[in-house]
Amino acid sequence: METLRQLMRNRALLTFMLGHFTVDLYAGVLPVLYPLMALEFSLTKEAVGIVALAFTATSSLVQPLFGYLADRFGSRVLAPASVVWAALMVAVAGLAPTVGFLMLAASLAGLGSGAYHPLGASSAAAVTGELQKNTAMSIYTVGGSVGYALGPLLGALAFGSVGPAGSVFMLPVGLVSALLILRSLWGRPGLVAQRAQAVVAEAPSQRERIAWRPLLPVVGVTMLRSWVSLSLITFIPLWYADLGYGAEFYGPLTTLVIGGGAVGTLLGGLLADRFGQRRVLLLSLACTLPALVLFVGVPGPIALATGALYGMLADSSLSITLVMAQRALPGRTGLASGFILGLGFVTGGIGVPLVGRLADAVGMPAALLSLSVLLVAAVALALWIPRDAPQRAPAPSAALARGDD
Repeated sequence: METLRQLMRNRALLTFMLGHFTVDLYAGVLPVLYPLMALEFSLTKEAVGIVALAFTATSSLVQPLFGYLADRFGSRVLAPASVVWAALMVAVAGLAPTVGFLMLAASLAGLGSGAYHPLGASSAAAVTGELQKNTAMSIYTVGGSVGYALGPLLGALAFGSVGPAGSVFMLPVGLVSALLILRSLWGRPGLVAQRAQAVVAEAPSQRERIAWRPLLPVVGVTMLRSWVSLSLITFIPLWYADLGYGAEFYGPLTTLVIGGGAVGTLLGGLLADRFGQRRVLLLSLACTLPALVLFVGVPGPIALATGALYGMLADSSLSITLVMAQRALPGRTGLASGFILGLGFVTGGIGVPLVGRLADAVGMPAALLSLSVLLVAAVALALWIPRDAPQRAPAPSAALARGDD
């Protein structure tokens, strides 16, 4: 717990956590908007999945590029700009006059989210010590999980009062967050660039050696896990709307699922630093399977508890896979973060419309239960991750780890 207390005093880490909170807040708002837009445009569940894919695919595919840019140039301007861009596009999405406009707004919102994620993750890694890496990345990731959890709740409040146009109420959140990030980064010239480059410079010979053997199964696990999680989060509102529940129920339910994930992410990082990444990863994936079956198999008010349990178990390995990727690409934390967060999660976005099509054919419960097959495959892939995954990146100085100027 002392490690956690030290990291919570790291001002640089908390700055990047704030940006992560904001962009994922917007990602959490969109699933609550989809049922309203589906009603307005008479969309099938497959069509809703395609709209969700527009956001996820754009966000995912651009992340390696922005990770490379983060490694090269830092984040002083790009970080707040990406938050503002995401805020504007989500605000516009609720005002969409056509399905095509909605897809365009979702895609452009994904661009802002995709720009921020690898940049924030690589920067958070650069300002923390190696022995604290899993815990530090879990704190950074929890910022996003909390934002993602609050998104459906705030969306339900906004849309419940004025309908889809309530998306404009989300705009001030992003503007305030961007101003705070800009103020913090502007007061620390070259914060990311200097610190990330310092880490890279300490091990120039290692930059060419990519540990493909641990990296590929990690990416595979990330793909499968995100397919399950994104499908569930996207279709919870639609499923419970079909069951006769209103936004006042499925909004908080979605929040609890994602909020449980935030708790699990933090616990997973702490446990991984203490007991090992691979062990915690395997255990969390194995326990997620029965939790998913319980959540989908017994719908209704009890889902408020079983959904939180599922979220906690499913996301407990989130920061672990991110650190594994960063260690497999020493000296390229931005690229590694973009790779695992971008290409890893794009499969989740592609999988959502497939699950939607299956739901149109056989019903939502059967479609969601079919996701258990993906979790079994994820466990099998995780067994291929070596027990002694490399930890080559050197620890930064004490001042760096504290986030001092």
